Amino acid sequence: MSRLVQNNVFKVDLEKTFMKKSLALIIALGGIVWLVGQEDRRRGPGGEGRGSGGPVRGQPSQAEKVDLPDAQSKIYVEGEYRFIESNGVPDHDHGKFPRRGNPHTILPQTYKWRVPANPEGASELTELGRRPFGTALNGIPFDPGTAEYWNNDRNSDWRYEALSGHLKLGVDDNNAHVQPTGAYHYHGLPIGVILNQGSPDRMTMVGYAADGFPVYANYGYKKADDPKSGLKKMQSSWSTKSGTRPEKPQGPGGAFDGRFVADYEYVEGQGDLDESNGRFGPTPEYPDGIYHYYIVEQFPFIPRKFKGTPDESFSVRGAAGPPRGGGPGGRRGPRGGGPRRGGEGGPPPRER
Repeated sequence: MSRLVQNNVFKVDLEKTFMKKSLALIIALGGIVWLVGQEDRRRGPGGEGRGSGGPVRGQPSQAEKVDLPDAQSKIYVEGEYRFIESNGVPDHDHGKFPRRGNPHTILPQTYKWRVPANPEGASELTELGRRPFGTALNGIPFDPGTAEYWNNDRNSDWRYEALSGHLKLGVDDNNAHVQPTGAYHYHGLPIGVILNQGSPDRMTMVGYAADGFPVYANYGYKKADDPKSGLKKMQSSWSTKSGTRPEKPQGPGGAFDGRFVADYEYVEGQGDLDESNGRFGPTPEYPDGIYHYYIVEQFPFIPRKFKGTPDESFSVRGAAGPPRGGGPGGRRGPRGGGPRRGGEGGPPPRER
């Protein structure tokens, strides 16, 4: 065989080998891209929708249409407790779910929350932890926490803040979205609840905290003890810390910019409210004065500490509602509609 022929044969073999290796590399890279895509779908876009690559247990597929029943809720007092029952369906306009950032469908729930009818302050504050803070008047929970932690470590001190702008949680105009269980819940000002109660620029009661104290939207009296002093938007006394977070492995590093709950600190007297985002004074429903909380437009949005003692019905499992069949002890309340203002279970009549 001539040298020219040998060179041509060697060249062809080399080209074949190169093509085979290139094809294998392309197939391998394609497999990696596919796996990454599946993982992204499984994790969801960054909210409580982790595991949303396929239907969540109890969740319909996105191809299914879910017809929600009418919203149902009632509030009544029985003995020393006030009960708030609800099917978890919002009684106001809400966003369309599933949506970008939140792939879950609103589903009816069975809620029976219980709070003290005559709440009292405790000797020390109680941290919110992983329970809901309370419930709106429609029985839908105020649940400001997220399922996201730095490095996915639920035991770390670095829990992501829902309304910081650093997470895509798909909240609607009510600052609400949906858990994998189908539970619609509020992370901030419940705009629909406020509008149902009247004008958004008045002092508006929107619900009850787990310790029984009333919860108001972001308007309060300019002077805490003077209903005739006019109204103003309440400002919290929390602000972002100065400096930087611990570096890995102790922390995520970077400047305190509000993306984590631990980025904030309470500065006494900086705003209108105390560490629990509340204060004592008269309100339209309680003209003789009562400790009450506020939901505001800045951190903590929904309070993260309790002035009183939260009821067991708001325990960790209560984030998806108390067990079916009622609250603690399985007690059920009387049948019938919810209370009218000034009626059994509801707040005192509003002063006009």
